[in-house]
Amino acid sequence: MSDDLDRIEQIIDASGVADFELLLPIGVRPRQLKLTTLLIGMTLTARAGRPALLTDVHTTLTGLPPEDQRRLGVLAQWKHAEHRLTYRQVEYTFDRLTNALTKTTPDGTPSQRLTDVLDRLLEASVQVLGEPACSSYAVDWTDQATWSLPPPQTSTDTATANDPSTPEDHNATTSVESTTEQTPPSPACADPEASWGHRRGDGPGHKDELFYGYYLQAATTVNDEHGPPVPELARRIHLSSCDHDPPAAFVPVLQRMHHAGITISDVLADSGYSYRIPETWALPLRALGIDLICDLHPNDRGPHGTHHGATCANGRLYCPATPKTLLELGPLPRAASTEHTALHDAQCAELARYKLSPITRPDPDGYHRVACPAAQSKLRCPLRPESITLPHDRPTVTSPPEHPPVCCTQHTITVPPTVNAKTAQKHDYPSPAHRTSYNRRTAAERTFATLTDRATTDLSRGWCRQMGLTANALHIATELIARNIRVADTFTNRQLENQRRANRGLPPRTRTRRRTTIHDLLATAHAP
Repeated sequence: MSDDLDRIEQIIDASGVADFELLLPIGVRPRQLKLTTLLIGMTLTARAGRPALLTDVHTTLTGLPPEDQRRLGVLAQWKHAEHRLTYRQVEYTFDRLTNALTKTTPDGTPSQRLTDVLDRLLEASVQVLGEPACSSYAVDWTDQATWSLPPPQTSTDTATANDPSTPEDHNATTSVESTTEQTPPSPACADPEASWGHRRGDGPGHKDELFYGYYLQAATTVNDEHGPPVPELARRIHLSSCDHDPPAAFVPVLQRMHHAGITISDVLADSGYSYRIPETWALPLRALGIDLICDLHPNDRGPHGTHHGATCANGRLYCPATPKTLLELGPLPRAASTEHTALHDAQCAELARYKLSPITRPDPDGYHRVACPAAQSKLRCPLRPESITLPHDRPTVTSPPEHPPVCCTQHTITVPPTVNAKTAQKHDYPSPAHRTSYNRRTAAERTFATLTDRATTDLSRGWCRQMGLTANALHIATELIARNIRVADTFTNRQLENQRRANRGLPPRTRTRRRTTIHDLLATAHAP
């Protein structure tokens, strides 16, 4: 406990949230419970795996050794004797803090003060635990149900639910220009900032369903391409009601990181982010110099229009003579065999031969130039006589266009930022390089998996029984600090163990996997 207390104190002190003490009202008598002590108690409670209840925070603080209680103000000297912190004081200070960080007119998004506090707390945890040597981040969002019961349905809600013209799929990723659907006005409930959202059922037998609460997003550090492994620490979070589109709401978070001097080279996201209109996700990130590595929604895959005769497909420009089967190549299935993987990789290599490769980096306005693949000696084309002398291991264009477009008559063409604005990314999709790089995105899944692990912290409904976006966001931030401590300790211990094994000439320890089969169980059952 003492080691945890020391590190948590360092994190809270390094965050500088003590400056927000001035925002809290001053009474006739000075408050015994300081803001830093409250956050330390909340983080210690999360570190112990307890629910986010103020009664548990009070129990944690009053359970510290007496010398720590006096130093933190849990035990204070009053007129005649020492006074121990009461639950009422914890409740009072937390209530004043949430009031100071909440918007005057709540709209389901965090206030500027709240985002500042959340950024400071998570950034301090990363700095104290050791900033990972990486500049890549995996982002994702998950559902966060509120403790409040949803408002009762009105006649308008019932009519909407029974309307056959209303689509049954409420997934936010199914609309290109979507933000999350706006629900009709409903009677007030205990948590008026929460709203109806959509929860995806990705597990076997799970069905999609609606929930009442918020969308929680996180940016998790991951190793750079060809870089060393790093601890997967949550560096930024964002909590908002389900009425607000998650990808568009997370762009300002990444912009604040960039303006704070944090280098962001790669951002890995699933199709829920890439399917948005480029003005709300892809373009703002590219303006910061960030490379996107994302999965493409099925509706965005394959050929989609042309530019100067070149085919736009999967975020790239290809020769007009590219075989259609190659342009419609999809990602490799998870359970693909070795032979299937080798065939898929060969097709991706064949498709790369037809690509108009960039010869310049995008300028400040987003324009760049690409060259004809025949002019780059990647394929043989009758329209480029010099390419016919290439070896026959290159693809050969047998039926060039009768009226060659601009991409065939010029060696290079200029590509404006409007071309493939939505689907352009760092690697060719779905090439082996993209697959290897995109696999790092599972760090975001592990972040939320550790937050729902019943053995440590379970952020399911009822974990926090306080209402409002601000109260939930503060508790989630302290839970993620505790989670970062746990992840950093595990990573350090694993690296030390690998170093000890290397000194003895042993390979790194691998994860234990299930190897007991049905035949093993039957053999054990029939053993004499």
